[in-house]
Amino acid sequence: MKVLTCPLNGPRNIAEFTYGGQVKPMPDPRNATDQEWAHYVFYGDNHIGVVREWWMHTPSSYWFIVERHNQTDEVLRTYDPAELFDAGAEATIEPADRGFKAGVSATANRDKSDEATGALGGGGDAS
Repeated sequence: MKVLTCPLNGPRNIAEFTYGGQVKPMPDPRNATDQEWAHYVFYGDNHIGVVREWWMHTPSSYWFIVERHNQTDEVLRTYDPAELFDAGAEATIEPADRGFKAGVSATANRDKSDEATGALGGGGDAS
């Protein structure tokens, strides 16, 4: 049985989860061209390595982020979206494998990410 750890509900059978796509910056819907919007909706980064993905624990409808190596299917960590997004602020999303190291605490990785992106501000540690 494959198990995925939900930051809210703990370890659960993978059958309880729904994949929601890659975490990527959304263009402003009011100002985006048709081509920019189509690229956002239909295209994703198709590289081998660590990717950030949206997942939902279906019974609780809780959305969270998974950092997963898409070749080995190894889940490096799962965490609350508040670590990336601050309410009302515009988030800068870096590729998941830039500066993140497996086996390093989530706090250390977040601090490294904050240094690289200029700190997203105010996101609490929900893990």
